[in-house]
Amino acid sequence: MARYLLLGTVLFFLTDHTDNTRTDLYFDVVLKNKVVGSLMTSQKTVGSKTLYHSTTNIQTRLIVDVEVDYNYSVTFIKDQLEEANVEITINDKPHSKTHTLRDKDTYQVTKDNGDQIVLKDAIDYSTILLYFEEPTQIDQCYSEQDGSMNHIIDLGNHIYKKINAKNKENLYYYENRVLKKATIDGGIIQLEILAHN
Repeated sequence: MARYLLLGTVLFFLTDHTDNTRTDLYFDVVLKNKVVGSLMTSQKTVGSKTLYHSTTNIQTRLIVDVEVDYNYSVTFIKDQLEEANVEITINDKPHSKTHTLRDKDTYQVTKDNGDQIVLKDAIDYSTILLYFEEPTQIDQCYSEQDGSMNHIIDLGNHIYKKINAKNKENLYYYENRVLKKATIDGGIIQLEILAHN
């Protein structure tokens, strides 16, 4: 009897009893009605921690062939940003990096050029969440890529405008609280992101 009790106890502790869910989303990246890349993003919740990862690969020709890769790793703990890493490469060469780390009641933001910023406000919504959560009643979000707060404007009919620190505007379209499409102002190019059905 004691052997079965010991075995049951061991099995109990070996089993993961935390809330462990994962969601994967896939999008096409479109330029002038042509698919030029893909975006895959995931959300995994383990207990009070939620891990987000996003990879985007874009291959197109401007004046020369260009390949751009975006990699985001973002961690929230109890609905507050804990850490974010963003790395962007162009043609396999590092282009930019931004690291955000919570330090008690502030955030330390470090960019690849050595610039450091301290943010004092709590961050409970960031750009990567736009893929997973319609920003109802949200008027700002943190950009993990450039370490700044962006404004969000509800345009009605489940359409939202995000305005970044450089006043570039992106639009996000939702159906049943799920992101279906986004238009991205990339400066010299305008991209669309379309959800796989």
